[in-house]
Amino acid sequence: MKNNMYLYESRYLVKGFKTIAGLDEVGRGAWAGPVVVAAVVLPPGYRNDKINDSKKLSAAMREKLFHEIIKNAITYSINWVFPKDVDKMNPKKATIYAMEQAVNDLSVKPDYLLIDFEKINTDIQSLSITKGDEKSISIAAASIVAKHARDEYMKKMDKKYPSYGFDKHKGYGTVAHLKAIKKYGLIPNFHRLSYKLPINANSGKQRN
Repeated sequence: MKNNMYLYESRYLVKGFKTIAGLDEVGRGAWAGPVVVAAVVLPPGYRNDKINDSKKLSAAMREKLFHEIIKNAITYSINWVFPKDVDKMNPKKATIYAMEQAVNDLSVKPDYLLIDFEKINTDIQSLSITKGDEKSISIAAASIVAKHARDEYMKKMDKKYPSYGFDKHKGYGTVAHLKAIKKYGLIPNFHRLSYKLPINANSGKQRN
């Protein structure tokens, strides 16, 4: 039932926590583009039964909910780690770094964190939830904000590099993306050169 999305928030509100932030990331497994993390603090008791795991929503619904979330949120932040730094850190460390920065960027310091899967270094009490974007409205809201922001960025990059199809696959591993890499080469500072692509990134040609 959809109202299960409110269970974690209700549990910690009853315990006296008033400012609960949800955190989630997108882009971690992509071949190109940034890792994006959002942190969202919704008002206590906020309800919107349409908010769910961003992967389960259409692009149109994500966009609609994105605007509803940022309009109603007490505070939110979006943190980006671009490919060059993802290569330096690795995707997992990049995700954790971005989550820590996203919390620091909130205009109101939360007193509890609900985090999708990861554990971060923070003095704020927190709970890591496996598949949290399916179980917590705060995490689901963060997943929507992060995914919509990243998708819009990838659409802009599609206009810059129209041969790669970034508007469709958003930088993830698809047959079409692989064919474009083999034909046109890797894009420096945009494709993740440390990622184990199904081609040899070092021997493959690169765009200037």
